[in-house]
Amino acid sequence: MLKIFNTITRSKEKFISIKKNIVNMYVCGVTVYNFCHIGHGRTFVTFDIVYRYFRHIGYKTMYIRNITDIDDKIINLAIKNNESISVFTNRMIKNMHRDFSSLNILSPDEEPKVTENIDAIIKIIKKLLKNNYAYIQNNGDVIFSVDSDIHYGKLSNQFLKNLQLGKRIKIDKNKKNPLDFVLWKKVSSSEKYYWNSPWGKGRPGWHIECTAISSLKLGNLLDIHGGGIDLLFPHHENERAQFSCFKKKHKINYWMHSGMVILNNKKMSKSLDNFILLKDLLSKYDGESIRYFLISTHYRKPLNYSEENIKKSSISLRRLYFSLKNTTINKNFCSFPNKYQISFEEAMQDDFNTPKALLILHSLSKKINIFKNENKLEKVEKFSNLLRNLGKVLGILYSVPEEFLQRNIKIKEEKEINSLIKKRNIARKLKNWPVSDKIRKKLFKLGIILEDNKLSTTWRKK
Repeated sequence: MLKIFNTITRSKEKFISIKKNIVNMYVCGVTVYNFCHIGHGRTFVTFDIVYRYFRHIGYKTMYIRNITDIDDKIINLAIKNNESISVFTNRMIKNMHRDFSSLNILSPDEEPKVTENIDAIIKIIKKLLKNNYAYIQNNGDVIFSVDSDIHYGKLSNQFLKNLQLGKRIKIDKNKKNPLDFVLWKKVSSSEKYYWNSPWGKGRPGWHIECTAISSLKLGNLLDIHGGGIDLLFPHHENERAQFSCFKKKHKINYWMHSGMVILNNKKMSKSLDNFILLKDLLSKYDGESIRYFLISTHYRKPLNYSEENIKKSSISLRRLYFSLKNTTINKNFCSFPNKYQISFEEAMQDDFNTPKALLILHSLSKKINIFKNENKLEKVEKFSNLLRNLGKVLGILYSVPEEFLQRNIKIKEEKEINSLIKKRNIARKLKNWPVSDKIRKKLFKLGIILEDNKLSTTWRKK
């Protein structure tokens, strides 16, 4: 029985899909004004695993992840770079896809852009105005009235009277309530980027974008709405308020939020200028080791970033790959009932407990090594394919083991290693054991472990 922690009830709840064996999931995507950082990596790896697991247990999925490709930051940076909005955002989207692909994040079923859904946004704003859930400010902006939603604050567990208004953003005295937010921003006649609307030339506000796109793509009923915990308030709270006013029959059954990434005891975010870009991290570490690190802590808990922790993750991943070394991939493999599969699925059923699931994979890996030592080849093949299949659920163990174990070796170093192995093989053939042992020790100092068999010698990094 799958249980998911539901943010709105602040408890784990049994998952029951709205439609039998079908899951609709919407996750707030990236605002593409900069390269993606490790916080993005954590959020989208989290929901990638949710997506993978539902498919693993037999659900059909519809996963929507939007792209915000218009806002003030995007416009300002495009102007600064002397390029059009589309050229700028397409370049940033390409970079985003490259980074996500390196982390083995699957593409969602649809990835709609805000600029492609302006008509849907305008349609909802019209209805909100018509039913007095919104009003037009003196400057021409269309504003949502939070007082029109009697349950405002329910999702984020905020008590409005306790909110520290004006702490981050200057209070706008023209609003009926300082928490009221923009649905449509009117622009001046001199601005270049705008859309025509019943309220004049302008652009949509941030919060209305996801409301419109998720409603358009998934209808009134959503199984899961997700995103990073930093979006809980005000973004998701404002989304929920709009939904409740726009469509009375609208329902989101489960709200899911991934936790913060912590760096030097502070949350990592672009707004604090305290972040690490994925592209920079990927230049130093392989994407699979980074992904392993991102899932090594439960998705709802804070994740403490350090290069030491990534190195530890890489070592742990290498242990799994070592047990798969020299094993056969059976594409027609069917999983079989056993304690490892059962324990793995029990861990995942408990609100996607990936740290516990990884422990199960390591137990399975140790069992494979035992079978190898006992020369039980049939069991080695059976259990190694099980390890690969369970790894796929977490988005890991998709590389060729021999190649993964030799990664991060420079071409020059690789040539030197192969040259030394060749000399050692000649020495072994001549039974010159002192020379053979000397070369082995030299390679060991370089961080290389040799493995001899009757036919050849292979190597891996320590």
